Amino acid sequence: MFGAERTRSLLGPVDPARTAAVATPPVSAQELINRAGSTEMVAGRRRVRSTRRLVLAAGTLAVVVGVVAVLQPFDRPAPDVAGGPGSVAGSVLVPVSYQFDTDPPEAGPQLRALAGKIKDAEYEHLGGRYMYHHTKVWGDPVMTSADGRHHVAFAGETKVWRAADGTGSQINKQLEPQYPDQESRDYWQRNLDSRPAVDAAAAPIMIPLPPMELTPPSADPSRLRELLKVGYGPGAASKEVSTLYARFVIPRATRAEILRVLADVPGFRWRGQVTDRAGRDGVAVTFDDREHDAQSLLIFDPTTGELLAHERLTLSPGRISAYKVILDAAWTDRIG
Repeated sequence: MFGAERTRSLLGPVDPARTAAVATPPVSAQELINRAGSTEMVAGRRRVRSTRRLVLAAGTLAVVVGVVAVLQPFDRPAPDVAGGPGSVAGSVLVPVSYQFDTDPPEAGPQLRALAGKIKDAEYEHLGGRYMYHHTKVWGDPVMTSADGRHHVAFAGETKVWRAADGTGSQINKQLEPQYPDQESRDYWQRNLDSRPAVDAAAAPIMIPLPPMELTPPSADPSRLRELLKVGYGPGAASKEVSTLYARFVIPRATRAEILRVLADVPGFRWRGQVTDRAGRDGVAVTFDDREHDAQSLLIFDPTTGELLAHERLTLSPGRISAYKVILDAAWTDRIG
């Protein structure tokens, strides 16, 4: 079986994932093999069907180093969890509470106004060899029961130090699984033996990063429009903005132009003031992709214009498919 590095070497410049750092999976390959009876393709997506009639589906966010107000803390167990044998840790996640929940206005004017008033970020006048990013991701992958009603999502925390040539180090840590609703949490509490084990107490492992081609984003609007793939619509632009902010430490001028480029993309709606899963105040825009029954959510810092979070939700019923929060971005000369 080919390893990741050997495969990348063989593919060379045609490898579409050559710039992606591969995170340590929350479940080992052997465990998946032991749990899975067979693997099949369903509607073009990877599916693993186990003998216990469970489905393991890939998460919807492409995690590069791996998207909202929250009514329960980030890593808080539900109130009935005592932490003893047989208990299920992890939060029941609640979708964002929008300031403009119904009939939200177009986001363009608000994004342009934000672009015109943002201030320097903390890292703006600091230097360092490495770009540092600290992120948390939920929903990669999601395990779903055979009836499609009950879900449990894996969560992870990542810290990355990357130099201009792509080299550096990455630390991945598993977090307690989380749930889109209390019904799902109750289901998996009754079926602990069917859920792959996650050792959230395991010590994180530092992974060396190989060289990769890195081109910092330009503040030129035409180049940004191409980079953010705005021609493919707001959904694609949301994903590319999330990827960009998780990979680079972006200066103020470029942050402002990103907001202006998004302002010109039809479909984004202004949701006003929100709070992300880390408890930070932000302002949000969304795009409802009715064709795929999904919503993309972006949360920006109202002072600096930095991206705080990116989330993708199904529209009906309102379930959280995946989210990412960018807890920190900075320049540094130290790893660890």
